[in-house]
Amino acid sequence: MGEKIVATNKRARTLYHIEERLEAGLVLLGSEVKSLRDGGASIQEGYVEVRDGELYLVGVNIPPYRCGGYANHSPTRPRKLLMKKREIKRLIGKVAQKGYTAIPLKLYFRDGLAKVEIGIARGKPKADRREELKRRYEKREAQRAMRRKQRGG
Repeated sequence: MGEKIVATNKRARTLYHIEERLEAGLVLLGSEVKSLRDGGASIQEGYVEVRDGELYLVGVNIPPYRCGGYANHSPTRPRKLLMKKREIKRLIGKVAQKGYTAIPLKLYFRDGLAKVEIGIARGKPKADRREELKRRYEKREAQRAMRRKQRGG
């Protein structure tokens, strides 16, 4: 059946150094699954929170299902993550270190099951972000110059 990507967090790579990636299952309501299958979700403001030794995905917006009626869900409710106990302990240990956080990178369906890719990340300083933007701009300009030269212009 493969993988169907529902949402990606493009800003994560510019704001954070992603050091490790983990996969987790999601506990969802029926209307949330249907809404995701329609292709609507925003994970830009999302993060992973630890409560009583369990992981929750907070700040992710899954809009109400358009045909849901009275049985619809709350769009920004915390959603429980499913991982093996040793993976949860390792993630909690990493996030407990100063400067680390866990953020959602990708929300997708794999073989019919909703999954989220979590990145253990460290925030980038503003100077690093500016350097990265400058490097990308210079690379793009060099490619444009090469194309102009190939065209003979």
